Amino acid sequence: MPPAAVGVVEVRPEPVALDTELPGRVEALRSAQVRARVNGVVQQRLFREGSDIKQGQPLFRIDPAPYQAALDSAQATLLKAEAALAQARLTAERYRPLAAARAISEQDLANAESARRLAEADVAAARAAVQTARINLGYTQVTAPIGGRVGRALVTEGTLVSAAEATPLALIQQIGSVYVNFTQSSAELQRLRRTAGAGGAAAGSATVRVVLDDGSELPQPGRLLFSDLSVDPSSGQITLRAELPNPDGMLLPGQYVRVRLAQATLPAAMKIPQQAVTRTQQGDTVLVVGEGNVPQRRPVTVAGSSGTAWVVTGGLQPGERVIVDGFQKMMVPGAPVNPVPWQPGAAGKPPAAGAPAASGPGGVSQPAADQAGAKPAAGR
Repeated sequence: MPPAAVGVVEVRPEPVALDTELPGRVEALRSAQVRARVNGVVQQRLFREGSDIKQGQPLFRIDPAPYQAALDSAQATLLKAEAALAQARLTAERYRPLAAARAISEQDLANAESARRLAEADVAAARAAVQTARINLGYTQVTAPIGGRVGRALVTEGTLVSAAEATPLALIQQIGSVYVNFTQSSAELQRLRRTAGAGGAAAGSATVRVVLDDGSELPQPGRLLFSDLSVDPSSGQITLRAELPNPDGMLLPGQYVRVRLAQATLPAAMKIPQQAVTRTQQGDTVLVVGEGNVPQRRPVTVAGSSGTAWVVTGGLQPGERVIVDGFQKMMVPGAPVNPVPWQPGAAGKPPAAGAPAASGPGGVSQPAADQAGAKPAAGR
């Protein structure tokens, strides 16, 4: 039999970014809970659930009748206080010349001045009461504190809401850009920093990519905002946060995702496809085409991953050929192989079911010809 054809890659040292894949949760960039600030019955919902709204847009209307009446009463009290103030001012003005002519006592003038100041205080208090009543009346029309996407309404028409309990009415979230919060072991972070040396990525420069549950990767990369300065003593984890653009709304608050983060860059490492590495409890190994095209098993040091490849930092020399596929063709251990350049997605495909075997001379299939010319084994 001719040597088995195997796909190989020639390893070369190159700068490689170490990727770390961590679980994370999506969080809205900004969120606001819409709550009732006055007591009353909800009369109307003024928005469509799940729609995008603008800041200041009306969302609910609470029965304004009691607060309109309170405002009218406060305005009437203000008018009464202003009338009393006008009378007190006239009295004080009349008493001044009389007191100068000693037609009245100094005590009468002092009483008139005091009554004027009391009337001015009553007017100020009445104006504050009018302002308070006007504010409460404005709270009966609940508006959006921020722009964003509003969820479902938490109350319906006819619900009695309370300002003392701050009844929640709706939730608004901004998801044009989102945060992804994730944690990493402090020991792993320190190992990456030691491996990379001065090539560690700083906050704001590290690229972050998100992988969804179906394995697809979002096309828009994000950036690492910060890494927490303290370690959680109960779990030994460090909290990290990234910001990612979300123009299509693919990421929703509370969603579980996986985060691929390039935290370090190795100046000279080798990348090989993941299927070329055998990972066991005893260590990681690869098959290298040695002298005479004989495969040799070689232990290697894997520092991490970069995309779909493992990053190897030890065990291989530049220019060596690593076997990627064709392992099933290597039936005899120690037999030489025929190394060919590996083509991703093309090499190593099995023949179609029912395909005829290779034909020998005379149109007879090669396996059949071998069987026809084979001699019986001894002892049979």
